[in-house]
Amino acid sequence: MTAAGVIAAVLLLAVAAYTCAGGTDYGAGFWDLTAGGAERGKRPRWLIDHAMAPVWEVNNVWLIFVLVIMWTGFPEFFQTVFSAMWLPLALAAIGIVLRGAGFALRKPTRKIAGRRVYGAVFAVSSLLTPFFLGAAAGGIASGRVGPGTEPTAHAWFNPTSVFFGLLAVVGTALLGAVFLAADAVRYEAPDLHAYFRRRALATLGAFAVLGAVTLIVAHADAPHLWHGLTHGAGLVLIIVAVLATVVTAWLLLRTSGAWSRPAAVVLMASSVIAWGAAQRPYLIPGRLTVAEAAGAPSTLHWLIIVTVVAAVLVFPAVAFLYRLDTRGDLEPLTDADLRRGGDPEPGA
Repeated sequence: MTAAGVIAAVLLLAVAAYTCAGGTDYGAGFWDLTAGGAERGKRPRWLIDHAMAPVWEVNNVWLIFVLVIMWTGFPEFFQTVFSAMWLPLALAAIGIVLRGAGFALRKPTRKIAGRRVYGAVFAVSSLLTPFFLGAAAGGIASGRVGPGTEPTAHAWFNPTSVFFGLLAVVGTALLGAVFLAADAVRYEAPDLHAYFRRRALATLGAFAVLGAVTLIVAHADAPHLWHGLTHGAGLVLIIVAVLATVVTAWLLLRTSGAWSRPAAVVLMASSVIAWGAAQRPYLIPGRLTVAEAAGAPSTLHWLIIVTVVAAVLVFPAVAFLYRLDTRGDLEPLTDADLRRGGDPEPGA
């Protein structure tokens, strides 16, 4: 494999990692949005706050890694995508900022009206951001953008883009529900476990149906993508995703939910990697290959070295953080902690 091929594989894995890690957070925001009024949604939102608080910032590390790899390893690809689809990507970036601000400011805000405003900003941004990111991915997958493409709505608002955006929303909702159902067991909240398990099963079914419809749409709207997903490595990964769907459903129905998390991650990761495999050897089908978009050979070699260093130093730390979180060793501040904020410990 060439240096450009290695970096392309790293980029695809980073996109899959962000889909799974960041997607779980977006999904939690989706369920925050649909939890209902203040009284009805109090318990689900309590769990969402406690489950997300320890790790929500670190999940954006994967997005930063994706952007660095794109910009450094494939500058023409980066320029093409961000020039032709600047609007959905700008809206997604605004959504990421507003979502983080809403989540961070909701809990310490004392007034109920302020909490509702920040909560609404967090929840709505969690719905719109994955849609715009998915729509941009659909523009790439359908080959509607390329070097010199004018930034028109058709580049990202087309049948493939719309269904990619919907898949992103439903997929993140699925991840959020699966992880929250498992977190409910950790917090000894059987009512919330049942609540989120039902939603996980519903969104799992919706994701499967929507995925099948997206394949049908791709047959007419993105033939290169359709061919790649129904042949070779793309087909193998689609089969893996189907099997992971069945396993996830079985685990949700038969167990407390802990093992349903890795099964759902396999489902989402294999779906994303199947998309990348279906496009080979293109970064943009029919418009830009991996070799054509690659940066200077010396840059690629240094980027590989930096990636290895990051894999040795950063990724184990992130994995350890996730492990601490799933074990319940990281607990967020409670309202009582916030009320005591700044008060010294006795004898301090």
